[in-house]
This record gives sequence, structure tokens and C-alpha cells, in this order.
Amino acid sequence: MSISLYYRASRAVPLTEAETAAVERIAAARMSSFPYQDEEDLCLYDRGDWSEPDEIVAGSTKLPLIESRVLPVIGHVLDSVTELRRALPGAEWHVHIEDVEIPWDEDEGYVLPGMLEDAVSELDGP
Repeated sequence: MSISLYYRASRAVPLTEAETAAVERIAAARMSSFPYQDEEDLCLYDRGDWSEPDEIVAGSTKLPLIESRVLPVIGHVLDSVTELRRALPGAEWHVHIEDVEIPWDEDEGYVLPGMLEDAVSELDGP
């Protein structure tokens, strides 16, 4: 069974040329820094695959089956979506893992509650 992280943004006004370029730049930069070549990273859908006419960005990421990779992948993708959200003002965003909505924090962006503490604990060791 696979679990995925989903993200989409919608607004009445379509992307401008500058915003489209920003989305492409952010996606390329984030994908080039992704740590696992054999896992799925930020995966933005083509316009024809969007479910709503006012969507300006949509995508999903299948989470890894290797447990030690799950948090790094979630963290990387949420950082990517945070950067996208900050580049696209006025959009309504929905970011969730299956049925669990990921909260937005103006300072931190998209972060799972407790995720940062868990990552630090893992680095510190037992």
C-alpha cells in the first residue's frame, strides 16, 4: 500500500509568465537537491491533469517504503511546497498526506507537527 503527499493551489487569476518561470525554477532547483535518486520527489502535474479549472499548481509525491527515508522526503517536499506557496501570492493551498491536512505556519511554512523535533532527536542518537 502506498501513501502519498498531495499539494494543490487554486485562485481565480491564472499564473503570470513570471510566476510560471518561478514555479519552473523552484521545481528544478528543489529536484536537483533531492537526496534520493530512486525515490519520488516534488511531482507537479501537467495542466491537463489538474482536477479543478482554477488550479494553478497541483501535484503529489509517493512516500518511500524505506522507513528511514520517509521524514527526509516529507521534509524536502514540504520545503519545496513552502517555497512555491511563497512565490504565488493570493492562492488557496491544500497540502495533505492522504486525509490528514498539513497546517501552514507563516514562519515555518509547511511542517508536520513534531517533525523537526523528531529529526533532531534522530541526529542526536539514543
